[in-house]
Amino acid sequence: MKFIKNHLMFILPLMAILLGIEFYLVFERTTNTYEKGLQEGYFMLAVTKKPMELSDFQALNDHISTAEKIQRESIVSEVAKGISQSSSKEILATLPYFYNLGLDSYLHTSGLEAIKKDLEADANIKQVETFGSSYQSNYRLFAFIKFILKIFIVFMAVVSLFLIIKQMEIWKYAHKERMQVMEIFGAPLMLRSGVLFKVAFLDAIFSTLLVSAIFFYTKFYWAAQSGIDIMVQNREALFRVSDIGILLGASILIVIIAVYTVVFSSKGVQE
Repeated sequence: MKFIKNHLMFILPLMAILLGIEFYLVFERTTNTYEKGLQEGYFMLAVTKKPMELSDFQALNDHISTAEKIQRESIVSEVAKGISQSSSKEILATLPYFYNLGLDSYLHTSGLEAIKKDLEADANIKQVETFGSSYQSNYRLFAFIKFILKIFIVFMAVVSLFLIIKQMEIWKYAHKERMQVMEIFGAPLMLRSGVLFKVAFLDAIFSTLLVSAIFFYTKFYWAAQSGIDIMVQNREALFRVSDIGILLGASILIVIIAVYTVVFSSKGVQE
């Protein structure tokens, strides 16, 4: 029972860190999809004196990825209902050119203002509308959620790391005599710490497999039956095989940090 308890005291905090890492990976993948949707649904409006091509806009700012010309005839047909055809032609002749401009990425509002400034510096462009208020609202909400999640993961990781180091100290005292004998015979630090590495690596692998199994089950069984649209639509983002490598690498790194933190702080514990 004590054996299981000792290992759970190491495995559970490590799993908490790995769950945080995996949640972050899943969140990044799902929000990238959401971010792409916001980016594709956003357009700036440019009003020009003369016709312009996409390359002309890109020469002014390379964040512009598309330029869709708005048909002036359809605008005239809406505003000139009931008037003569000659008057409609006169209105059409005086009407400027309108373009919906798409961007290559989801930019901060300061980025939108920079694009607007670059475009309006051209004498051929009369006006640029960024629709910044609605864009800014979405962007701030999006950035706030990402920020809160990062803070939570960092906080959870720090607390869990302290618990892992605490458990490592318990293991160090459990193997103190063996490590002291090895030190007397001149064994290097790496060899003296071998017993800690061996136990910790096994628990790290076990923790990685447990966390991977949780997300594997979530992706292939729970998400499909949950009926939650966002889960069903983003099933592919819930877990990837490459995540196992990332989790294993992170757990090994945590083990190395924990072992060396305990070993280097144990100098003088020779009694």
